[in-house]
Amino acid sequence: MTPAGSPGSGLVARLRAPIADRANALHPGAWWLWALGLAVAASRTTNPLLLGMIVGVAGYVVAARRTDAPWSRSYGAFVKLGLAVVGIRVLFSLLLGSPIPGTYELFTLPEVPLPDWAQGIRIGGRVTAEQLVFALYEGLKLAVLLICVGAANALANPSRLLKSLPGALYEVGVAVVVAMTFAPNLVADVVRLRTARRLRGRPTGGVRALLQIGLPVLEGALERSVAVAASMDARGYGRTASVPAAVRRTTDVLTLGGLLGVCAGSYGLLAAQGAGYGLPLLVAGLAAAVAGLRLGGRRTVRTRYRPDRWGARAWLVAGSGVAVAALVIWTGAAVPGAMRPGVVPLEAPELPVWPALSVLVGLLPAFVAPVPEESARP
Repeated sequence: MTPAGSPGSGLVARLRAPIADRANALHPGAWWLWALGLAVAASRTTNPLLLGMIVGVAGYVVAARRTDAPWSRSYGAFVKLGLAVVGIRVLFSLLLGSPIPGTYELFTLPEVPLPDWAQGIRIGGRVTAEQLVFALYEGLKLAVLLICVGAANALANPSRLLKSLPGALYEVGVAVVVAMTFAPNLVADVVRLRTARRLRGRPTGGVRALLQIGLPVLEGALERSVAVAASMDARGYGRTASVPAAVRRTTDVLTLGGLLGVCAGSYGLLAAQGAGYGLPLLVAGLAAAVAGLRLGGRRTVRTRYRPDRWGARAWLVAGSGVAVAALVIWTGAAVPGAMRPGVVPLEAPELPVWPALSVLVGLLPAFVAPVPEESARP
């Protein structure tokens, strides 16, 4: 056991996650990089066991580090949306068929005859187990991507994320943040009204209850939109500074050229023929786009009050997400069959050991990110 005054105890005290306050709050961009790393890892596999581990990691971190803010309650809505996506994907596979051949026939639906010009499209007909399993795998992958986005939305403060955007993206960032906060606030209003109706002994289900809940929710959304518009006008939203025409043209060329370079470089990295030029073109495109954004920021007349700082804990959180993506891609290349279980013929999915251990790296934010004050109370 380490004595209280020893150097080891001081190191443990520094590594222990502190109580979150304004001075040590985690940068919201770190949460998004962490969630995007998990999403990249999910996009590389259709193994339901591995996808379930990614959902478990995201859910554990959200439960350990989310606050009581309205946007923090949206994670459950994203989980339900993911389940709905899986159901829709399976339903479309049943109704419209699938190009996946199969030998294990489950049942046969009435088939609608189609004209000759609709060859390759089928409505109804034979339904096989391979077809359903393939649709389930693909639906699960899309659902996990949505859940990862929901985790970032529940952990990152959207208003603080807006403050961290480059000046050139300020107006676009405001629109994105307003759109992102609409769904969480809508969910919070629905939960509040359903609770109030339940306390009054009124039903919360059915068409009539839905209409009685929907009208106050719509009224609250309109009131928030008016308040947001007034606050944006009071803060000078949309007002720009005059810059020389040469600077504007240079900004447009750098930004557009940089984005085209990023697209071409990404395609080169994904294609086998462009492995040689993909990475240099991607780096050059990113550099040009960043330079264009820095020049474009001169048009925005605004200041930042107490900007969020990117500290060591933000590096750890963001790095854990990047590490999950890189390790899953690297270790998954050695076991491609386990990353994408076969459906023709049907194979039981196996949990690949090294990719599974790589996903567990995503649990690091649950131990190093500052603890919300609400969670720290006894």
